[in-house]
Amino acid sequence: MSLTNLDSLLSPKAVAVIGATNEPGNIGYLVMKNLMGGGFPGPVMPVSFEAEAIAGVLTYSSVADLPKTPDLAIVCKPLQKAPAIVDALRKRGTRSVVLMGPGYARLDDKSRARLKAELLEAAQPPSLRILGPKCMGLIVPSLNLNASLAHTASLPGKTAFLSQSDSLFTTVLDWAKSHGIGFSHMISLGAQIDVSFADIMDYLGSDPLVRSILLYVESIHDARGFVSAARAASRNKPVLALRPGQGLQNALAELAAMEGASGAIGAGSLPHGLNATSDEVYDVAFRRAGMLRVESIDGLFDAAQTLAGAKPVRGDRLAILVNGSSAGIMAADALLAHGGRLARFTDETTQALDKLLHGGLVANPLGLPFGAKPMDWVEILQTVLTDPGVDAALMLHVPFAGLSGVETAQAVALAAKKAKRMVLTSWMGSELAHKARAVFADAGVPTYETPEQAIRAFLYMVQFQKNQEMLIQTPDSLPTDFFPDTTAAREVCARALAEGRSDLTPAEAKDVLTAYGIPVVETQSATSARQAVIAADELGYPVALKLKSPQISQPQEVGGVYLDLEGPDKVWEAAASILSRVSRQRPDAYVEGFVVQKMGRRTGAHELFVSAHLDPVFGPVIAFGHGGVAREMIRDRAVTLPPLNMSLAHELISRTRIYNLLHGSPQHPAADIDDICLTIIQISQLIIDVPQICALDINPLYADDGGVLSLGAKIRVAPETRPGAERLAIRPYPRELEECMVLKNGRKVTLRPIRPEDEPAHREFISKLSDEDLRLRFFGVVRRDFDHKDMARFTQIDYDREMAFIATAISEGGLPETLGVVRTATKPDNTEAEFAIVVRSDQKGTGLGSLLFQKMISYTKGRGTHHIKGQTMVENKAMQGLSKKFGFEISVNPDEELVDMVLDLTAKPE
Repeated sequence: MSLTNLDSLLSPKAVAVIGATNEPGNIGYLVMKNLMGGGFPGPVMPVSFEAEAIAGVLTYSSVADLPKTPDLAIVCKPLQKAPAIVDALRKRGTRSVVLMGPGYARLDDKSRARLKAELLEAAQPPSLRILGPKCMGLIVPSLNLNASLAHTASLPGKTAFLSQSDSLFTTVLDWAKSHGIGFSHMISLGAQIDVSFADIMDYLGSDPLVRSILLYVESIHDARGFVSAARAASRNKPVLALRPGQGLQNALAELAAMEGASGAIGAGSLPHGLNATSDEVYDVAFRRAGMLRVESIDGLFDAAQTLAGAKPVRGDRLAILVNGSSAGIMAADALLAHGGRLARFTDETTQALDKLLHGGLVANPLGLPFGAKPMDWVEILQTVLTDPGVDAALMLHVPFAGLSGVETAQAVALAAKKAKRMVLTSWMGSELAHKARAVFADAGVPTYETPEQAIRAFLYMVQFQKNQEMLIQTPDSLPTDFFPDTTAAREVCARALAEGRSDLTPAEAKDVLTAYGIPVVETQSATSARQAVIAADELGYPVALKLKSPQISQPQEVGGVYLDLEGPDKVWEAAASILSRVSRQRPDAYVEGFVVQKMGRRTGAHELFVSAHLDPVFGPVIAFGHGGVAREMIRDRAVTLPPLNMSLAHELISRTRIYNLLHGSPQHPAADIDDICLTIIQISQLIIDVPQICALDINPLYADDGGVLSLGAKIRVAPETRPGAERLAIRPYPRELEECMVLKNGRKVTLRPIRPEDEPAHREFISKLSDEDLRLRFFGVVRRDFDHKDMARFTQIDYDREMAFIATAISEGGLPETLGVVRTATKPDNTEAEFAIVVRSDQKGTGLGSLLFQKMISYTKGRGTHHIKGQTMVENKAMQGLSKKFGFEISVNPDEELVDMVLDLTAKPE
């Protein structure tokens, strides 16, 4: 990811069109027509041999002949000629190109790879950035720049649209224009050989003129870059995604699983495995990034307009106010059908509404009198919004003769604008209703043509709020006694690989789970009936006996499972029966032997499953759901991306149907949900720590009020191709950066990256900073009562983009306390990191500041950052002295009355 030279692409001063022509229908003709017709104020320079002038502009025979170096070049020539043209443009000094020439669709994969390599060698990004190929170009209405193949221009607006599809680019443009919707940017990304979703989201995420970002996504190639950029942008503005074809995508994923696609344990061995990237994996990636996913083009824009200017919703409880009962029933039905809730009025609200309605029925939906005047609507709305059980209100208006919907809209719009809670409106009808909706639009009040649209927008807001809360949740702390034996787990996997095996034996799988603290029933393997009896005697009766065959993934399907065997004779009989059944039903199957387990009796326990597999795009994926032999028929599961904490594990469980059963009933106590969450986290950590594991399946995992118990697992291993943390779409907590130090006063401290769980301690740390510490850190007087959202920004960071090292030690009360923190925020292209540091006043003179400074410098240098820079106030001599000590260049910035501090990490020591 890099922002370098994206300015030349998205805000050019001069544009060249390579391959311009006067031939109607040709790409070069259409681009010139749109550029000249759009009114771009800078020079547009066509390069062509075909005519002296194109679109009324004199042509130039080559890039070298151009009178001015273009910031942006549009290449309309066939793609086989593009590498030479790109090379010439880079040497001329051009910083961005859009490849719109034909030919990409006809290339096979090998030819596309060769073309990509040639183009990147010619461009040497980020020296010259490439948009495309196979793209429709871009439109920036604020610059009057239409460098696209679109059939019409875009209206100006504050919403950016990024599309991976060239056909949808023009479809959305046409749809939006017909609905009066404008854009800040419209960008067709095409094949993304250089400029990607992540690059553009990084650029637009900090643009104050862009209020929301819309994406049309078909596939993602750099999962970590995409998720990281989306998370950063989502903290500043709504980011919405449209990805079609859920049914098709899931069907293809399941087909790939049936065919034993790479990363699976084999066809059927990991039931319902997602071995091609399924739609639900994209869905959870969007959710973890704080994005909102929508299902249609109109839903995309409804949600974007609502979220960009709307008040946040507190929950999913909606009050519906309507002057026509049928419309209210339709809205309520749509709300309930999609997971929303009708608000329940309190007794106080009911009494107040009863007076306003003069004895009319008080219910939700709330029917307003036929002849209600505008101020009646306002009074009723204001009364409803005071109810603590109402999160938002929807005002529905049905047109009737003799009633002015416009006047009512004017009154409601004024009240809604002043209200602290969200108010949505739907004035149904056409002519007069259109005028009423214009009133709401002018007032910034969300308005929709139909109740269903309004309900959909409300539920989008609810889901968006939940996704945003996931970004700033403070997770529960993990147990302090969770110390996995990573070495033991790795050794088991390495031993299997050394023996040429890809599947761990049941005993080996048990050892791996035990190393990570997951309770497993005692298990032994046997190659014969005699060994099975010996194993059963050692384990103690009763035992379970299971068939072990690589061709039969579900032994119960051939009668290959016997339970509650009470003695040696029963084990002999069961073994003989299993072999006889297999011989008759599956003569092709090779019998490796038997698995003998001590009966893990958990009467009334729930049967769950936890599994993990490697997704080709997003890396490790964790799945959880209803387990047992009926898992495939029940099909109740949810997926998520590691790394996980207790909050994220609980969220995963809550998306399954069995979650409600886990809370217990009058006849059955609730299961230990915290223990289930811990088990999921342990599996997540196992997948991170042991990169040889490419698939894992625990089924069943018994869960009740006594905790969890696994009967074993199927684990597949493969040679390590890259470290476990690098496989993840979201970078995990970098434990390897933890370091123990001793201060000058002899106190032991730990320098480590900050974690979300540190929020309470960090809040306490800030409270102990002096007023002068805070003034020097934040360049002015700041309040101390940082809210949860502020604290989340301090403690929940993207380790790929930011770093915060805290110094923590044990206080006199025996609890950990934070003594100081140093932060860096790194540009996406890793060229520069900005730092800030603050140490508690009572810790100054202990050498802690120097330790934190050295930790920061070592870290940024180790990741290849070019420069570290920071600013401090002129009077902060201590900071300036510390910076000089570590080689920073100090200079006074007279414009801002601050001191600049810069360290060149690329300079070789003298």
